[in-house]
Amino acid sequence: MSSSPDHAGHCRRPGSAGSAAAFTRLDFQLVLLRRMADHNPELVEDARRRLGVSAAAMREANKRWQAMVRSPRGRSAAARYRSVLGEPESTRRRVLGDLECEARLWPVPLWPDLRFEVLVGPSGAVWNEWLVRAPGDPGPALRTLADLTPWSCTVDEAARAFPGARPLQGSAPTRWGLALTVPDSSRTVGVPPDGVRGRECVAEFTWGLLQRLAVTGAASG
Repeated sequence: MSSSPDHAGHCRRPGSAGSAAAFTRLDFQLVLLRRMADHNPELVEDARRRLGVSAAAMREANKRWQAMVRSPRGRSAAARYRSVLGEPESTRRRVLGDLECEARLWPVPLWPDLRFEVLVGPSGAVWNEWLVRAPGDPGPALRTLADLTPWSCTVDEAARAFPGARPLQGSAPTRWGLALTVPDSSRTVGVPPDGVRGRECVAEFTWGLLQRLAVTGAASG
């Protein structure tokens, strides 16, 4: 297996042995992919090959990440992300209701039009961590079922595109769900003559990125 560049521009073998091996941005991308493999193994395999790493290296990176997260003597979540990903590409103030936090954004080479966002509260605690659209990127046009393909959009984009979206509890800490009503096709945007507004769907997201869409029924007007 060929070596791959880490975020500092050096080369090493992902998942290689060695007590002093740094956990790099490359390793972090493997952690994101490992969670997504449950829903989209073919997309993950293609991405892993583009990174030039083995399935074993992906599993090892995830194992090391979980050990860091669960270590009682480990860094705080905010410090851990900074250690792995470096200084944020940008930071911005975010207001959520009556609360204020700092949004820290890092580029993710696998998805150049996305950023990994960490929301950090005033006490330094991490409130949320997921993939979002890069600032200034227009993002996808989401209008119908056909537009909601795996990895096509983020949680906030789907919620904005389909009014009335309801959040659902995810099956794991890095997973989210949305209940959506989505037109079948461009011909049914709006209210068609038979009064059917679209399809009731459940969209599932991992690390904030759409993984799959399940149609659960029709929504009538």
